[in-house]
Amino acid sequence: MLNIVLLEPEIPANTGNIGRTCVATGSRLHLIEPLGFQINEKQLRRAGMDYWKDLDVTVYDNFADFLEKNPECQGKLYMATTKAKHVYTDVAFEEDAYIMFGKESAGIPEEILVEHEEFCVRIPMLENIRSLNLSNSVAIVLYEALRQQNFKQMQLLGELHRLHWKE
Repeated sequence: MLNIVLLEPEIPANTGNIGRTCVATGSRLHLIEPLGFQINEKQLRRAGMDYWKDLDVTVYDNFADFLEKNPECQGKLYMATTKAKHVYTDVAFEEDAYIMFGKESAGIPEEILVEHEEFCVRIPMLENIRSLNLSNSVAIVLYEALRQQNFKQMQLLGELHRLHWKE
């Protein structure tokens, strides 16, 4: 099971959208405080829709608390940042990888990135763009990890419902 880690997320709609994406992909969501909202906020529930109740989510007091309670993430904790030298498609994501994203206004603090530099990845974009929306960034990297695993246990085929039109 893949793990999405949000460090100090600030915008409830982004976190709600990410929660919905986690439910749709069977991924776990880890939220590291402080959060810029309350978990029960209306915007969070609206973005996550009725999926929030199905979300596997854990909240941590801080980054140290997250690391202490998830020792298995060592060596497979990837950090998405515009400061990375490696593109996210260069990584071979493990089935139980942890993919971390920073808060919307500032990303992941440099003191954390420096300690994990070899695990930092970036999404390519034009030079003058500060960053992508957080929920879009999570979806891009998460679906690459899922693609690498051949979308294991995910529904791959859809079906059109043929309508019969009268002339």
